[in-house]
Amino acid sequence: MLRPKLFDTLKTYHRQQFTKDLMSGLIVGLVALPLAVAFAIASGVSPEKGLYTAVIAGFIISAMGGSRVQIGGPTGAFIVIVYGIVQVHGIDGLIIATFIAGIILIVMGFARLGSVIKFIPYPLIVGFTSGIALIILSSQVKDFFGLQMGAIPADFTDKWESYIAHFQSVNIYAVLIGSATIAIISLWPKITGKVPGSLIAILFTTAIMHLLHLPVETIGSKFGSISSSLPKAVFPHLDVRTIKNLIQPAFTIALLGGIESLLSAVVSDGMIGGNHRSNMELIAQGTANIFSAVFGGIPATGAIARTATNVKNGGRTPVAGMIHSITLLLILLFFGKWAALIPLATLAGILVVVAYNMSEWRHFLSVLKGPKSDRAILLATFLLTVLIDLTVAIEMGLVLAAFLFLRNMIRFTEVSSLKKEMEDNEGADQMEDPALPKHVEVFEINGPLFFGAAYKFKDAMRLIERPPKVLIIRMRKVPIIDATGLKTIKDVYTESKQGGTKLILSEVHSEQVMEELKEARLVFAIGKANITDTFEDAIQRSKVILLEAG
Repeated sequence: MLRPKLFDTLKTYHRQQFTKDLMSGLIVGLVALPLAVAFAIASGVSPEKGLYTAVIAGFIISAMGGSRVQIGGPTGAFIVIVYGIVQVHGIDGLIIATFIAGIILIVMGFARLGSVIKFIPYPLIVGFTSGIALIILSSQVKDFFGLQMGAIPADFTDKWESYIAHFQSVNIYAVLIGSATIAIISLWPKITGKVPGSLIAILFTTAIMHLLHLPVETIGSKFGSISSSLPKAVFPHLDVRTIKNLIQPAFTIALLGGIESLLSAVVSDGMIGGNHRSNMELIAQGTANIFSAVFGGIPATGAIARTATNVKNGGRTPVAGMIHSITLLLILLFFGKWAALIPLATLAGILVVVAYNMSEWRHFLSVLKGPKSDRAILLATFLLTVLIDLTVAIEMGLVLAAFLFLRNMIRFTEVSSLKKEMEDNEGADQMEDPALPKHVEVFEINGPLFFGAAYKFKDAMRLIERPPKVLIIRMRKVPIIDATGLKTIKDVYTESKQGGTKLILSEVHSEQVMEELKEARLVFAIGKANITDTFEDAIQRSKVILLEAG
């Protein structure tokens, strides 16, 4: 159903729920403030762009989304891809890629692909999420340790080589600020969960740094003052060449945004006992990213941690998410300039905690103990994310997962000759007379008959020493068939006809298989009389054929 959840919740909305949504929205807004700034800086853009994204995209995701409690905005998962785009294509390239990604997400929503995205293999998700976490952690080493060095290299190994080369310039005050931030965020929930620990960490470390005049780099010293207003809308210029250059990163943004938003929606459904509309969620995400790009923001998606915070604080309708965005807008308009005082080491400490939470190391270890195919997908995606590129990691991870799935499907499909079993009175279930007439061969296909398994059927056919008078193929356990499988059946029919063998297809129970046989004109060629509902009917039909043949 392509209808925002907001419309449904407003039908029974009341003052008590508004009070809960208001309080939850205010709290989530405070939680989102340092994250929006930190994610923007880590992505290689100015801090206010993170706030623009949280305000504009966050409001649209809540207002138009298919979830009651989804909170949208910039997330850690995008840091890697955004940083890479900015390094290669600049800010303008990022805006265009985000705009195109929004269009892709809307198309995916209208194409009803919301449910398909949820079937992305779990090891692949854990692999690239853990890889992103490691990259985020790596990107914060300079600010956390206050290293005196130039621009951070984009490549993972180059980055660490540069850190090691400049580690003698470590700033002990920056380390203390970053460590204090991690400690406050970790310990503050034991005191109260009403006020976010990251906000307390920012207030405390900023105050200490300026009171003691500690020599630690701040947002203002690196980026200058932060704008206290929203920028004007500017639609990006699109041409064929630009689209061609940016379609791949745009697709990665769209896929990553779709996966994370729907995962967040599924998690929140479990928390509130709800049921989100995945396709409407994709449309909302797409619209949000288009407007985020128009106002100079960065990619946005549903944020699992902020969504969970919303639920825990009583938010139950999209109004809470809209209030969260309004809260951030008011902070931007009236207190944005004070954000320039925040130490970069504080933001680095916040992102270290984000990276730890994103790492999912327990799930990583759990998958490593699982099947070999899952381990292969996990490690390949993780290593490609860290060492090569997130886009390549997702693409190769999906390809590897598809190949491993096909391999398992091929192993699952079996083709066996039942003549000996029939003669030994074995495997003759559902038969009143298990004895096979002479000159009759029986083969059974067990599993999907597709291009990966068709060769098994051909190999089994070669086991026939002499062409029988009648060849029965049991298909009771064939759920699907593809073009290669149909061609294999056609080839068997053609060879049987040339050798004087009558072909009988028995127990074609799958509607898909029967429809494909009809479309391929195989039902007509083989003859309806030679396509039987039961194995007993196939035996009786073979006897009739043998009598007619004399």
